[in-house]
Amino acid sequence: VQLIRKRASGNWIYLAVFAATVVWALAEVGLQFWQLLPRIAGPLFFAVLCAGLLAWGRNKNEDAPQGRRWQATVTCLAGAGLLAAAWFASGPKLSDKPLAMVQDAAPSGVDQWTGFGRTSKGNRFSPASQITPENVNQLKPLWTYRTGDSRESHPKSPGGYTFQATPTMVGDKVFICTPHNRVVALDADSGMERWTFDPKLDLSGPKLKACRGVSYVEADNADAKGECAARIITATGDARLIALDPETGKPCAGFGKNGFVSLTEGMGPVKKGFYYVTSPPVIVNGLAVLGGFGRDSAATGGASCGIRAFDVKTGALRWAWDSGQGEGPPVEGYTRGSPNSWSVLSADPELGLVFVPLGNATPDYFGGVRSEQLERYASSVVAIDAASGKLHWAFRTTRHDLWDYDIPAQPTLFTYRSKQGPVPAVAVATKRGEIYLLDRRTGNPLHPVEQRDVPRGNIPGERYAPTQPYSAFPGVRPEPLREAGMWGATPLDQLWCRIEFRSRDYVGDFTPPSVRGSISYPGQFGIINWGGVAIDEERQVMVLNSAVLPNLIQLVPRKQVAELMKSAGTQDHAKGLNMQEGTPYGVYVLPFLSPLGVPCSAPPWGKLTAIDLTKPEIAWQRPLGTSEDAAPLGIPVPGIFNTGGATVTRSGLAFIGATMDHYLRAFSVASGKELWRARLPTAANANPATFVTPKGRQIVVVAAGGHEILGAPSKDYVMAFALPR
Repeated sequence: VQLIRKRASGNWIYLAVFAATVVWALAEVGLQFWQLLPRIAGPLFFAVLCAGLLAWGRNKNEDAPQGRRWQATVTCLAGAGLLAAAWFASGPKLSDKPLAMVQDAAPSGVDQWTGFGRTSKGNRFSPASQITPENVNQLKPLWTYRTGDSRESHPKSPGGYTFQATPTMVGDKVFICTPHNRVVALDADSGMERWTFDPKLDLSGPKLKACRGVSYVEADNADAKGECAARIITATGDARLIALDPETGKPCAGFGKNGFVSLTEGMGPVKKGFYYVTSPPVIVNGLAVLGGFGRDSAATGGASCGIRAFDVKTGALRWAWDSGQGEGPPVEGYTRGSPNSWSVLSADPELGLVFVPLGNATPDYFGGVRSEQLERYASSVVAIDAASGKLHWAFRTTRHDLWDYDIPAQPTLFTYRSKQGPVPAVAVATKRGEIYLLDRRTGNPLHPVEQRDVPRGNIPGERYAPTQPYSAFPGVRPEPLREAGMWGATPLDQLWCRIEFRSRDYVGDFTPPSVRGSISYPGQFGIINWGGVAIDEERQVMVLNSAVLPNLIQLVPRKQVAELMKSAGTQDHAKGLNMQEGTPYGVYVLPFLSPLGVPCSAPPWGKLTAIDLTKPEIAWQRPLGTSEDAAPLGIPVPGIFNTGGATVTRSGLAFIGATMDHYLRAFSVASGKELWRARLPTAANANPATFVTPKGRQIVVVAAGGHEILGAPSKDYVMAFALPR
């Protein structure tokens, strides 16, 4: 009112309120630039407007105009200075004491990348060392190949398009699979197409179009025509296992039925889209071992998700391990709705063990109807004897999982140099950001694991675990959410997020689902997902990317579910509603976003971290990527959501795409400094691979195909980068 009346008191009142706002903002979040920005940027603009325009527009004959005229300048400089200080204070925390580099990183000869994690151990470490921290900034595009498999080419294909394939390289060829499970062989040096194979995927199947890679094996079993002495083994979204000749791309006639094995045979009734495979099998001692994806939160008694081993020569089933039964082959058929293993398995050929990351039994968010046998190995990593299929050991990461905290990442095998000497270890990375280091011979933790008390809910018929395991190893578990940490692009949507936070249940990472509605954080996408971790054994350093996106969870009584589904035809009431048939509750599962579509948790939403295993402690941590390709007006908020993983090299580089922005980046493993980045046609939500070709050139290859479900445009690019000749 005073401003409308052109009274100076209006300026002073507003400036007093603005000063109080600054004090409040600093008290809540300190010098965190991206937290301060929505709190004070808008009010600062109006403070400058009030102090400037009105002061300069007053009659010059009035008393003491000069003081008022300087209000704008002082206010503007003070606000800008505060934001500048916050900007510098919020910069990436790089290492003050860089990790030691290997001094004799001589150029390596031809090397191979035979599976998802390079070898069956899954450490995503390349011995290639032509590309170094000193010359990586000279990397240029070498070749580009387009698969022809994207939303543009298949506009009516159901489900979300993702291109998650890690390239496989053997001899002079690079092998890659597309979202529709086509397999393509390319010349490693030129990118020229050698052959393609199309399995004619049944498009009515999975909701997610994804293939994370193929596996290569020397089968030493050439047929009468001299074909298939080696094989490319791939699995499909309509549940088939296929063996191809890597020279011609033709199915291996002696494998199953003309190169195909049905993965639903003997599994009991399987509805279309309720069982499919997105990850490649792990190859160990002549066997292709894999799990599968059972559709989440649809109903009890869904498809069985046993772990099976097939002979790489004949395709014959050699053994099966049923996580619902746990000992040897299934006795009376496979357990319905058993915990699945949708991610990538790993194996130690010397120990003869396969390491399996397991999820929880469906449905995800109500466990009162789960049997003891379905709970026994849920959300665990298990070691299975590769020869017999018998359980060797099991380690559980979540008890009575009600949050979809399944193990998403390939267990990573490496030699851990402990204080007691070298230990064959396995690193188990979880959605909670916990990392468990275990002796892979016994499953015993190499760092203490504490059982901590967790809250219990009050849903009738549900039961709750009294404690949950927390690892002393320095993972990337986030700090708990708090109201002051709610974020928004403006003060108004930040206010909405704060109100929503207060209106729901939240008491930490094990907040029980409720009818009132709860916040699940880290949430079903997790902190670490299928991209996993990369480990350099020589330097004893682990590199991993992480992301945060809380979920809103609300249980819906069964009667209301039916009513909501009836009204879903005309209204959007059923968006995010999972049926959970066979339980008393359906469930809403939605990302915790503001009305503007911005995460309610504060940035950075994505980070890259290096852990020094010798201490162990975090060596450095920094935001990964920016929001420039996802935010309105291309505002580059640092640290964007990511899915995919990193690859590390002997020369001390970490290559990673993964982010929602359209870049492939290289970082110094020693310090965390970004050394290079290349613009891509869309997001590279896949793990890159790097190797030396037969012509002696190290190249970096990545699938840049986007991720429709997360908002990155669907494309079909495979791109290779190399140093100039």
